[in-house]
Amino acid sequence: MAKRLKQLGIVLIVIGLVFVVGGGFAYSMTQDGYHSLQKFSEAQNVTLSYNEEGQLTDRGTVEGAQAIMDLLKNDWGYPVVDSEMDPNDPLVNTGSEYMFQMATVTYHILNGTQTVVLAEDTEYNGEFFAAGTYEVPVDGRYWTDFDRRHPLEGPARNQAWSGTAHGIVGELGVGTVTHSTLKMGMGLAAIVAGLGASTILAGAGLIWAAGGVQSKEAPEFADEEDKELSGV
Repeated sequence: MAKRLKQLGIVLIVIGLVFVVGGGFAYSMTQDGYHSLQKFSEAQNVTLSYNEEGQLTDRGTVEGAQAIMDLLKNDWGYPVVDSEMDPNDPLVNTGSEYMFQMATVTYHILNGTQTVVLAEDTEYNGEFFAAGTYEVPVDGRYWTDFDRRHPLEGPARNQAWSGTAHGIVGELGVGTVTHSTLKMGMGLAAIVAGLGASTILAGAGLIWAAGGVQSKEAPEFADEEDKELSGV
């Protein structure tokens, strides 16, 4: 019995070591990913703005940053992690910072105005538009909210939601997903390593218990004379 318990304990320890090594490998790969993301962020050198009190600002005002954060948290429903918004490290290199920067770009597009020039008089759906220059507010509209055939909305959509704007938003989205994936990788590494440590502990416990079982078993005697002397 004791021998079997020891053997099982050894098997559990070996399995646990495999899990610990796997967790260490996952951790190492995740750290490589964090390093790559950091270098990418440094190459772009995009930073957030904070005032002397450590409050997030946009174009010099706290109110502007709060409006952007409202878009991010309430309209988009993104769970901002406050610890990722560090005034001592304004470089955009965490998921929340990438998302805030994406919200910043989007916020200014949604609340901007586009200048559209009509070269000639145009009629659309019974409405007449004289040739001239028009200021067309985006008015909170995304790409799909515009009427692309409208003589004013169509050009305003292309100007507001340009290829550059889409590209910047998409690039920031990649940064967010990358950072979130790396966080999941860290969690997975911790789970695997924790499972390995628990398995090793269980194996060591079985070996320890086997020693107790063996000590309680009936003693083995070399010959019949020993048995007689022992009174067995």
